[in-house]
Amino acid sequence: MKRARDVRDQLEGLLDRVEIEHSSTQDDVPIRKAITAGFFYHTAKLQRSGAYRTVKHNQSVQIHPSSSLFQTLPRWMIYHELVYTSKEFMRQVIEINPEWLIEIAPHYYQAKDVLDDATKKLPKTKGLPSAK
Repeated sequence: MKRARDVRDQLEGLLDRVEIEHSSTQDDVPIRKAITAGFFYHTAKLQRSGAYRTVKHNQSVQIHPSSSLFQTLPRWMIYHELVYTSKEFMRQVIEINPEWLIEIAPHYYQAKDVLDDATKKLPKTKGLPSAK
């Protein structure tokens, strides 16, 4: 628990440094956006096959079985590291809203990078507000 508290304190410090408002409510959007700002190049999108593909390098990856999101399969993910065993696995993952990528890293992502293939518009990510 001490480690979790240390990480939380560090994240709050980072939010202060980049001037993102944080609150004590259950709204974790500012923290997710801060993580997205730091790891925007580690983005993966769920494919119809059930596997993930990294957005910029088109590499096939999967959520590591030890992850709490292993059974959930969110449409868009940010990961901290890739581990290769029998397959390429993403570890330390969070669900993101793809609109954040364009907002946070317009120099790296364009709208076409995060377009929903079927509808050719920005996808609706279930459960995540856009938080502008």
